[in-house]
Amino acid sequence: QVLLVESGGGLVQAGGSLRLSCAASGVAFSTYDMGWYRQAPGKQRELVAAISRDSSTQYADSVKGRFTISRDNAKKTGYLHLNSLKPEDTAVYYCRLSIATVNLEIWGQGTLVTVSS
Repeated sequence: QVLLVESGGGLVQAGGSLRLSCAASGVAFSTYDMGWYRQAPGKQRELVAAISRDSSTQYADSVKGRFTISRDNAKKTGYLHLNSLKPEDTAVYYCRLSIATVNLEIWGQGTLVTVSS
């Protein structure tokens, strides 16, 4: 069974930090590109950060210098380190695995991050 489980969300004050995890099972994790997305209330889901199979990374301008994406293929787990959090970072954060060449994607259920001012 293919499963992605995010964890690590919660309530944090502005300026604080969190580490989100995305644990995969039932998939060859190392063969997938991975991305973290977020969706705030009333807004569209947006890409926050992505890391390719060869660990190339990219970030949304709004989180550059504050968030760091990483992956541990041996543990089949991806991470998103969130630092210097702002109230506008409040959203449900989703993990996505994908292989673009075969149009394959897998989504997790999301984890809520709430940043208080």
